[in-house]
Amino acid sequence: MKRMQVYAVGYAVFLGGLIAALWKLGVIARVGAGWTLIGVVIAIGLGIMFAVARTGGESTIEIDRKS
Repeated sequence: MKRMQVYAVGYAVFLGGLIAALWKLGVIARVGAGWTLIGVVIAIGLGIMFAVARTGGESTIEIDRKS
């Protein structure tokens, strides 16, 4: 798997655990479904931005051959 895919899977697991913890504590019930969904979308967007920033650009390597 590419690094971005591994990062995305790890971030999804982290986000799932965070949502489960907030649900267990009753925070999601007090806030409501609409704001919870908005928060999840924002968190996913941040995860995508961080993943893209960490992958960096690809560079080429030039090899000089002696003839």
